[in-house]
Amino acid sequence: MVRFDKKRALITGGGRGIGKEIALLLNKLGAKVVVFDRIQEDLEALKKEIGCETVKVDLLDTEATAKAARQVLPIDLLVNSAGVVIMEPFLETTTKNFEETLGVNVRAMLVVSQVVARDLVARKAPGSIVNISSVANTIAFQDHTTYCISKGGVDQLTRCMAMELGPYKIRTNAVAPVMTMTPMGRKAWSDPAKSGPMLASIPLGRFNETIDVANVVAMLLSEEAAMVNGAVLPVDGGFMIKA
Repeated sequence: MVRFDKKRALITGGGRGIGKEIALLLNKLGAKVVVFDRIQEDLEALKKEIGCETVKVDLLDTEATAKAARQVLPIDLLVNSAGVVIMEPFLETTTKNFEETLGVNVRAMLVVSQVVARDLVARKAPGSIVNISSVANTIAFQDHTTYCISKGGVDQLTRCMAMELGPYKIRTNAVAPVMTMTPMGRKAWSDPAKSGPMLASIPLGRFNETIDVANVVAMLLSEEAAMVNGAVLPVDGGFMIKA
């Protein structure tokens, strides 16, 4: 039975969607949960539900992000779940879109991970980090240029972190979910004409529920995965084997 008693776990983007499900699960498994999010109402609702520590921060603000991460130390477990997607056709993709998407999805991940990892190294403490990637890491999707670029970046950041932090007993892995039924995802894929072809490409015949992703994250954070480092693990019902 996976337990995280006496561990402090930071989840970025934990106010809703996959990040919230991860926060709920880690709390259930005994961790002291800290959540970063930019939406105050979501943070207040989560704090009321599970009594976790919450910090309102805009991850596009690098200095504010680093400061927030330093203020919640020490952290033993980190889940970089925050992410944005701004859909634009390639020929209309703006540099603003590019900068915002890469800023939240990759740069903030780097900044928070550095703060947490430096403290772990200073304390000579082991740690575990999980980054949220996507099947868009290697597959191109219409109107998702900057998102696809960012998730490829997440994978490479994960591998570099795993290589350099491994000697300090800090493991870094990523999960790459297929479409996940967050409230936004459920709305986006509610039309059978749109969802049907995608579902046909998933051997298990369904999209992820948020708990499907959270369960894999918990496993990778735990000592049950003590020799898993640098992996990008699909959580996709077999989508990638057919893609």
